[in-house]
Amino acid sequence: MRVAEGLRVALDALRANRLRSLLTMLGVVIGVSAVVVLVAIGAGAQREVESQVEGLGSNLIVVLPGRIDLSGGGGAPSVSRLQLDDVEALERVVGREDSVTTTIASGESVRVGAREAFASVNGTTESTPEVFNRPLARGSYFREADVDTRRRVVVLGSAIAERLFPGADPLGRQVTIAGVRFRVVGVFAETGEAFGVSRDTEVHIPVTAAQRLLGVQNVDGLVVKAPTADDVEPLQRALLAALDDRYPDEEFSAVTQTQILGTIGRILGLLTAVLAAIAGISLLVGGVGVSNIMLVSVRERTREIGLRKALGARQRDILLQFLAEAVLLCVVGGLLGIGLGVGVSLLVDAVSPLPAVIAWWSPVLAFAVSVGVGVFFGVVPARRAGRLDPVVALRAE
Repeated sequence: MRVAEGLRVALDALRANRLRSLLTMLGVVIGVSAVVVLVAIGAGAQREVESQVEGLGSNLIVVLPGRIDLSGGGGAPSVSRLQLDDVEALERVVGREDSVTTTIASGESVRVGAREAFASVNGTTESTPEVFNRPLARGSYFREADVDTRRRVVVLGSAIAERLFPGADPLGRQVTIAGVRFRVVGVFAETGEAFGVSRDTEVHIPVTAAQRLLGVQNVDGLVVKAPTADDVEPLQRALLAALDDRYPDEEFSAVTQTQILGTIGRILGLLTAVLAAIAGISLLVGGVGVSNIMLVSVRERTREIGLRKALGARQRDILLQFLAEAVLLCVVGGLLGIGLGVGVSLLVDAVSPLPAVIAWWSPVLAFAVSVGVGVFFGVVPARRAGRLDPVVALRAE
């Protein structure tokens, strides 16, 4: 029997039992679509996190006290001994001014009259807009003189500005932070969330004013912007060496964006693989369904098999016929599943907060697996049909 003729006979047999064929394909459709949707959601989450990290700025190196192991070994927390003088020391290492900034962070209430909002108060230096990607919608950032003189000026996040000054211009107005008055000199442009935390609820004040406000002398950490991407790794080593000279008994970590993205990518990639594997279980269940239905079909068509073999059909012809039926069920089910999975992924991306990115390899992999399921689970029923004795088959009721 030629392959084309075998496919035609298989298609005619499936058409003769349309409802059974559709119900058999349902398991394959669900399995393939589930793989496509879950992989799309996982890939979308990974791309969203990567965009958030890259949105912070480019060529950044975060310097923190203690040992931080991004390979999975954890890290030892440490009380920061970093000082404001370390900003100038690391700028000399980089060789550029306004390339290093620092931060002191605390959650505080910000008030204007009867209006109040809880904000993340960041004490920083004048170089923060140069290091991070933080454009301003109005006004200006504070200057070096403001940091040197501990001037009480503040730059508001867009959400805080809207909550405290709805429909009004906040520039030049006074706000109260932890009981201390600050004058508004600027408002950040709307930025959105990063890692689930809204950056629009931040307020920035000079780091020296933050030290006085919070009663601290040290800073939490330092952020360095390398001149180019090629300078990141050598600069990372140079920064740690400079800090080792300044603090011989302390341990510091310098973490790059590439390292952060690599760690997050490994975690989300593993999660995506687990989700795809869970969805693949339904493909296995669908394959078992195909095998069961094909065994039933062999039993129902025993006389037909006997007649074909009596008329000269060989064992491989019968095997090809039933194997083609199983493969056709999985191929058609796989194509329908891909269409359903792509449609659901686009719908999820459009109407839900979950991002979904359709990876080109997920429909291809799901379709290949569905074909493999058809071949694997179709072999046993096909071999059983091909081995039937024609005399016994013709006498079957």
